[in-house]
Amino acid sequence: MPIWIDTHCHLDALEFAPDRDAVRAQARAQGVHHLVIPAVELAHAEAVRQLAHRYGDSYALGIHPLYTPQAGDGDVAALGRLLEQYRSDPHLVAVGEIGLDYFVPGLDAARQEQFYRAQLQLARRFDLPVILHVRRSADRLLKGLREIPVQGGIAHAFNGSLQQAQAFIALGFKLGFGGALTYERALQLRRLALELPLEALVLETDAPDMPPHWLYRTAQERAQGQPQGRNAPAQLPRIAAVLAGLRQLPLDTLAQAHCANTGAALPRLAAALAFRAVF
Repeated sequence: MPIWIDTHCHLDALEFAPDRDAVRAQARAQGVHHLVIPAVELAHAEAVRQLAHRYGDSYALGIHPLYTPQAGDGDVAALGRLLEQYRSDPHLVAVGEIGLDYFVPGLDAARQEQFYRAQLQLARRFDLPVILHVRRSADRLLKGLREIPVQGGIAHAFNGSLQQAQAFIALGFKLGFGGALTYERALQLRRLALELPLEALVLETDAPDMPPHWLYRTAQERAQGQPQGRNAPAQLPRIAAVLAGLRQLPLDTLAQAHCANTGAALPRLAAALAFRAVF
């Protein structure tokens, strides 16, 4: 069975509270041996750290753009203190999830930018890659990265243009593909998955969010009593099979490339896994 890494899974989410141990066990049974669990706000930092240690996974610490309205003005400084406190923890692999979101209405763009740039500075200070939230914001994110260079990382749930993808790659980033790729109507995203070099791609679920098509229920279906399927890290191999089919690759070949790409994007994760002889 191929070995997989879910490069973006919110295992700390409330949706997993009733059966978190079972969710993690099911993922492992499907070959998903490692998760990257990014925080979305300061209040989640301890939870993601504890989960990573509990299951032998990795975590990232950051303030998500959707959480900037409730974030305190001192939260970036507090995040810096946490990164200092845990800088020798091999489970800590990135600053994230950070970024910009110009899709959700009502968010203060200037405040998002303030938090984004401040967290890029923290990534530079602690020599960590970043996990980026990219939603209708690729060009502004790239501008920030050119002005405050970091060691790279992952552009999570990427859905920009080929030119934007190439710009992220040139700055040392891998691009995350997940459940959105499984929809036949996602023509631009599927074209990107074919045109980009294999060494630029990593796989993710964004669980419990971003369900693949086989879990998705329309509004009408939900109104008729069909529950929305909960995305989970155990779905990653099936998502990977879609990408392998599009690229006409053996699944083992994709798995090996994905693990190598993840290690290149998150060097501390690669070092930890090599030490545990997972690769």
